[in-house]
Amino acid sequence: MTNEKQKKRVWLPVLIAVLAVLLIVLAVYLAGAFYFHSHFFPNTTVNGVDYSRKTAADLKADNVSTGAAYELTVYDTEDNTFNLQGADFSYAYVDAGAEEALMEEQNNFAWPLELRKEHAYTLEAAFSYDEDQLEECILALGFLNYSSFTLSEDAELVRAADGTYEITEEVYGNEPVTETVVSTITQAVASGLAECTLDRDCYVNPEVYADDATLNAALDQIQFYCNATIQYDIGDADESLDAAEICDMLIVGEDYSVTIDTDAVAGFVQSLATAYNTFGDERRFTTTMGDTITIGGGDYGWVVDKAGEAEQILADLEGGEPVTREPVYEQTGVLRTADSQDIGSTYIELDYTNQYLYYYQEGTLVLSCDIVSGNINKGNGSPDGIFDISYKKSPATLVGEDYESDVTYFMVFAYNVGIHDASWRSSFGGGIYLTNGSHGCININATSAARLYSMLEDGTPVVAYYRTNVTLTSYANKMANAYSYVETSDDDD
Repeated sequence: MTNEKQKKRVWLPVLIAVLAVLLIVLAVYLAGAFYFHSHFFPNTTVNGVDYSRKTAADLKADNVSTGAAYELTVYDTEDNTFNLQGADFSYAYVDAGAEEALMEEQNNFAWPLELRKEHAYTLEAAFSYDEDQLEECILALGFLNYSSFTLSEDAELVRAADGTYEITEEVYGNEPVTETVVSTITQAVASGLAECTLDRDCYVNPEVYADDATLNAALDQIQFYCNATIQYDIGDADESLDAAEICDMLIVGEDYSVTIDTDAVAGFVQSLATAYNTFGDERRFTTTMGDTITIGGGDYGWVVDKAGEAEQILADLEGGEPVTREPVYEQTGVLRTADSQDIGSTYIELDYTNQYLYYYQEGTLVLSCDIVSGNINKGNGSPDGIFDISYKKSPATLVGEDYESDVTYFMVFAYNVGIHDASWRSSFGGGIYLTNGSHGCININATSAARLYSMLEDGTPVVAYYRTNVTLTSYANKMANAYSYVETSDDDD
């Protein structure tokens, strides 16, 4: 009995101590449960903000303050800033009990297990605002009320500084699309954003951009044509059809179709002919006697075939490759120079005044003889000018209105006028031509005619001139484009 009492005395204090500890633990647990019924656990964040040991009321108070202090910063396309104050459009927090609901999600009885855990919550807080007031505030923003705007510009296909074509970049302006601006900012306010950057959809944009397929296809076609430059081989002249001039020949339609303007091609060919045709041009000529005369007319010289050259240019452009070539000629001379000095060093010189013929080969006088030219007093003066030998014939019969003559050697150079032997003459030179001249042809002795005929080639230039002023009126001189030809009333009949 005594031992049992002693045992009870030993365990009773222990039991009391254990019960006391349990009561204390229970009290602490219940106190924690009670505390965390209204307070968030440690390490709790709401929308990224630390709310450890704070209450739903604290969270609500912050949301109310956020609504009251709401401000939206708007950035326009030029990075200018404009501020909208929530108070100006009745922006306010809507208390829908979200904070209390969030607190109820927390299991306060499990607080001992939750103390060291991370608790992250997202609260979709609700805010209200007056839509009409907000629109008024937006419409009052400065960038919607500029006195003028920089307008957007389309990319374009234009002539460049070097005369070719290029595509200009599109230009972005600052003219706003009011409806889109209002919608974008309203959406930012509805989402509770603090900043709103207006994108290009809020502005009037270009309609055509530099990467536009149609624009670039047109530029590719133009560059294809521009690549077909032509370097002309015209003696020592530097003549070409360059890229800028090719662009002058192109028509770019409103739909950016690219075509060749045949009229412009014809215009270029005409300028080419004007610059390099030497047909009938006046030339400075040094005579055998050593003096220098000016003589023009005749049918000798270079003549650009305008239709043929235009056709060749079109073909070259369609080829798209650079070429070097001569112009297409209708008629050629002996020597191709940039000026009219194109006779060369092999030619016949006819000095009608002194009644003499000279024949040069490669600059050396190889034949000279007296002549009898056309009778000026009877209106049959021989044509002056620069010609070439059209053809030779041996023998030949010369037929006129009132004559028919057989000759052995006939060398034609001006219409139907030529150089030939004249068996009916016993003398040549001097003043015979003034009273007993020919019908227009150049008479020479048979020996010289034979020799000249044997050496002379078709196309050899013939320079024929008078040293005094004469008037040539015959039909043959008209047809020969004689330098001294004068049209008379009889020509019009």
